[in-house]
Amino acid sequence: MSISRAEITHFPKKNSLRIKDKLIDLRTPKIMGVINSTPDSFFTGSRKVTVKEVLNSAEKMLLEGVDIIDIGAYSTRPGAEFVDEKTELERILDPLLNLRREFPEILISLDTFRSQVAIKGIDLGIDIINDIGSFDIDKKMCDVVSGSGIAYILMHGASSIKTMHKTSEKSSLFRDICYFFSNKIKHLHNKGITEIIIDPGFGFGKTMDQNHQLLNHLEMLGILNLPILAGISRKSMIYKKLDIIPEDSMNGSTVLNTIATLKGASILRVHDVKEAKQIIDLLS
Repeated sequence: MSISRAEITHFPKKNSLRIKDKLIDLRTPKIMGVINSTPDSFFTGSRKVTVKEVLNSAEKMLLEGVDIIDIGAYSTRPGAEFVDEKTELERILDPLLNLRREFPEILISLDTFRSQVAIKGIDLGIDIINDIGSFDIDKKMCDVVSGSGIAYILMHGASSIKTMHKTSEKSSLFRDICYFFSNKIKHLHNKGITEIIIDPGFGFGKTMDQNHQLLNHLEMLGILNLPILAGISRKSMIYKKLDIIPEDSMNGSTVLNTIATLKGASILRVHDVKEAKQIIDLLS
């Protein structure tokens, strides 16, 4: 049985974020555009290695209606090579510096699980840390975020770089995810971190069926009363199911992003901003 947006209000969720001196209204879902400052991310269209490529991509996204730029320099696709901290910093610092200089008003999310990279990003004016490791990979991340005034994206499914794509059949997927988030949120609150976004981690440590089960019941995470980020765009749950390649998966991404929006997602993390913005405009 399908569940309409109007029917999920019994699971209320926080509909705003306070980031530094900005109050972000999430009653209308926001679009987060992906820029990978890497040579090996799974979708070739997101790879922006030079500062010029990063700025051109950001400008295009802004024209198409993006709300947040999410930039990272460590590919977490299955089979990606390990990148040391020095290389990650070398890849990300100039793009971040120039993004903030050229687009001073845009919200910038830094996709990193390393506290030292986060420190540099905060110094350069980022607004959000997108930590796939949920401070398991780097225990110092909480202390870095605490008191900074930035928001924190807490993702399920990648507590270790080596095992983040290892899958297993679970009969209690939602119970495990809610238990994970509840414990993590309590720890963040104890550190004074309250501006939290939860990401169920599509594609991380989950089978194809689990990913689709998670999407089809995404509204259940509303019980945690926090904004939900859906990062589905061009992932294997689309292209493997359709037996295509990531470059041909925009249509599937649009379909699943529409479902995520109807199921209560507050933020869509996407490679294709224009198409995602059309989803929001049509459903608003």
